[in-house]
Amino acid sequence: MIEVAVDTKTKILDAAEKLFGNKGFDATSLRDITAGADVNLAAVNYHFQTKESLIDAVIARRLEPVNRRRLEMLTAAGPNATVEQLVEAFVLPVVQQDISSILPMMGRAFASPDPFLLRIFKRNLIPIADRFCEAFMVALPQLSPEECRWRLLFAAGSMAQTLSWSQLVGEITRGVCDATDREAVTDRLVRFVAAGFRASDVREGHA
Repeated sequence: MIEVAVDTKTKILDAAEKLFGNKGFDATSLRDITAGADVNLAAVNYHFQTKESLIDAVIARRLEPVNRRRLEMLTAAGPNATVEQLVEAFVLPVVQQDISSILPMMGRAFASPDPFLLRIFKRNLIPIADRFCEAFMVALPQLSPEECRWRLLFAAGSMAQTLSWSQLVGEITRGVCDATDREAVTDRLVRFVAAGFRASDVREGHA
């Protein structure tokens, strides 16, 4: 078996990702990361300069390919995309990823009140939300901008919950549901979220 050499920068990113998930961002020191990556502090400083820059790089490494694929699918769906096509473009690039190993880190990032992490997510996620809301409001012109944003948040929440509970699904459903069948999970998630987007506004008639 041929071993593939891992470059120093990737070793640092891999170690930081694992440690951030296990210990949290604040509790993880640069010394922890250098020990986990088996590199010296000078290597971390050379590639990332600061811990904040390292955190940014760790999160961006996971979000950028997903968002790039989302936009490719959104473009391919065309100007008259169905609701299902839009939902699939939003969730499929995430669900298809083998992200079980990074869920702890992403969960801590979403839960963190740190303003720095908030800036990272604004930079990586808000532009995507803007593009998808524009498309959803073409497919569903009755949606207000506010309602579209809420429904996209609910869609993201459904997707995150599905992924974060994936290893427990079999047990908590008494073996009825199988989360290892990614295609079937994606199909169910798309149909569920699409129905939510099409639902009537509960405030209609209560102005």
